[in-house]
Amino acid sequence: MDLFFISLSLLLILISLLPFIKHTHWVFRASEFVSLQVFVLQIIASFGIFIFAERTTLFWVVALVQFAFLIYHIYIFSRFTKFFKTKNRESENRQSIQVISSNIYQFNKEFDRFKRFIRKEDPDLFITIESNKDWEKAMRELEEYYPHSEKITLENTYGMHLYSKIPFEEITTHYFVADDVPSIEAHIKTEDGEDLILFIVHPPPPSPTEEENSKERDGDLMCIAKRIQELDKPVLVIGDFNTVAWSKISNYFRKKSALIDGRHGRGILASFHAKYWLLRAPLDLVYHSPSIFLKELKVLENIGSDHFPIFCEFYLDKQDNSQNDEKESISNEENIETEEIIEEGKKEESSNRN
Repeated sequence: MDLFFISLSLLLILISLLPFIKHTHWVFRASEFVSLQVFVLQIIASFGIFIFAERTTLFWVVALVQFAFLIYHIYIFSRFTKFFKTKNRESENRQSIQVISSNIYQFNKEFDRFKRFIRKEDPDLFITIESNKDWEKAMRELEEYYPHSEKITLENTYGMHLYSKIPFEEITTHYFVADDVPSIEAHIKTEDGEDLILFIVHPPPPSPTEEENSKERDGDLMCIAKRIQELDKPVLVIGDFNTVAWSKISNYFRKKSALIDGRHGRGILASFHAKYWLLRAPLDLVYHSPSIFLKELKVLENIGSDHFPIFCEFYLDKQDNSQNDEKESISNEENIETEEIIEEGKKEESSNRN
């Protein structure tokens, strides 16, 4: 039994070390996805070695290193607990906007289930990710209620559709790192006359079944963050980021874009994998400007996809816009690195997408 817990602890330490290695191969980057599961297993393994293992030199080395990673994981997850303070503001007499983003999984055929879901939730805008021509055809009957749309119909699992009750003032489809990986930039004016920019993202994931490395994903996210720097209006970014909220690239995105992670102070809110609860991680993320107040952020019911939809309700609130306790400036070294990430992402050529 002592050998089992020592071996388990060594394996968990190795997995915990992988994200610190500056390598874009999926083995190193995908290990970030299971940090929460590793943390739970490290707690179990720590109890196991203290109960069963002999107090040898190896025991103390493993116990101390594992304890250090437990503290580190508590630190990174603490931002996603109620203990991490976020500003509370009065929302009376302010128009809020409700958005649903859903990676519907291209091969999911439960069209009617999704349409019933949208009618029930009745958001102001809804987004589908991985939507192809079959999904576009199925959603046509919803256009009576959502007359404004942007449709990017692809069969490579990177299609996306945006449907809105609110008119767009301007809408652009970007292809920052590849001509088959889109993102949407939609400019909206609310009924109160306030400007808002909505970004929808879905970069390629590093995984053994998709992209060998994270170069395109990281480059795409950094291109979007750089684009946000050029804008002088409130921005909300939502979609399937194909990375977790605590990853290095998520932190770089947050710093470079000067946005707030909507999960801070609200919970981890794991959105993937919908069918395997032991493997769940927060891949569908929301970031917003300090002048946007997020009233609610939550994961919604299963729609037959491998992702749960995410819902957010927010309103524009320009008070205290110049001050934000959560804002972290990007360092010169990090800024140089993000430019290198963009260049590497643009140079990378995928052989995996149709």
